[in-house]
Amino acid sequence: MARKQARKLGKLSIDEMRNLINKKAGMQVGFDLSKENPTDVTDWIPTGSRWLDSTICRGKLAGIPTGKIVEIAGLEGSGKSFMAAQIAANAQKMGIDVVYFDSEAAIDSAFLESAGVDTDKLLYFNPMSVEWLLETIEELLGSNDNRMLFIWDSLALTPSISDVEGDFNPQSSMAVKPRILAKGMSKLTVPIAASKSTFLVLNQLKTNITSNVAEAMTTPYVTPGGKAMHYAYSLRIWLTKRKAKASFIVDDNGFRVGSEVKVTLKKSRFGTEGRQCTFKILWGGDVGIQDEESWFEAVKSSPNLGQAGAWYNLVYEDGTTEKFQASKWKEKLQNEKFRARILQIMDEEIIMRFDKKEGKADEFYNIDTE
Repeated sequence: MARKQARKLGKLSIDEMRNLINKKAGMQVGFDLSKENPTDVTDWIPTGSRWLDSTICRGKLAGIPTGKIVEIAGLEGSGKSFMAAQIAANAQKMGIDVVYFDSEAAIDSAFLESAGVDTDKLLYFNPMSVEWLLETIEELLGSNDNRMLFIWDSLALTPSISDVEGDFNPQSSMAVKPRILAKGMSKLTVPIAASKSTFLVLNQLKTNITSNVAEAMTTPYVTPGGKAMHYAYSLRIWLTKRKAKASFIVDDNGFRVGSEVKVTLKKSRFGTEGRQCTFKILWGGDVGIQDEESWFEAVKSSPNLGQAGAWYNLVYEDGTTEKFQASKWKEKLQNEKFRARILQIMDEEIIMRFDKKEGKADEFYNIDTE
């Protein structure tokens, strides 16, 4: 029997090889990076804080990145859910469908509506387990071409199936959830990126219980979920208390109506890890981030905003000046010229100076340094 002659292979161009693999995969997995980059963020969802949005991505005003997995973790009462509600409202304004997984069973329609969410256009679920939640996300991503924002509130309080079916002994299900999440992230990361959707995970900051004193000092908090989640996150936003500041905001009668938080970018794949900002979150009466109020602290160290006693002096680009007192800040922001100049200074001080590495690093990495 004659030996079958081996087929002589011809040379393929880069484009031909890419097309061959894409055809075999049944979807686009190969890209021409000179024309498009599948990992680029095309849209950013505003967080509700312009100061925070100015710190997230180097050299630009950003927000929560689409196509990525993001964590917002905080201490009890730090305003994680309130911040998530504002992000949800802003996503809806961008035409993004919002899916809210409420494992804490603590969210009601009145709260969401007060933050600007259109509850008629919201998918709301009480997840039965971590497995069910991940499978639901996979099902929704595979069933339509919509851009979606998945909000998980929260990872820490969502049980695994073994937790639900087992007893109350924590040893019986130890490390089960991290293993489930590791597999889930490996399955969902690419579909989330491909659909330009966003997975926003709310998490709890827990005290780092360790016998290593140095570690306890440098890493006072940890989050549940395991190492796989740390690798999956493109952005980690941590909400904590400010030093030498009252953590709660009270009204004229002493009732607690909000909290002041320090925000740290614990991880950022956009060149800004470690940056900090601050703002107040109200949850009694008015709901949400007090964005404009935080602008004053963001710009008060600018050379274009001098201070003499109780008076501040704003310098415009043409050299003219305008005096005002801090108590009149919100009132002054109603003036279009004043407001535009403040926003310009914010861009210069928070975005451009950091990008150009001007000034002292502590100005950007430690807002409690006085």
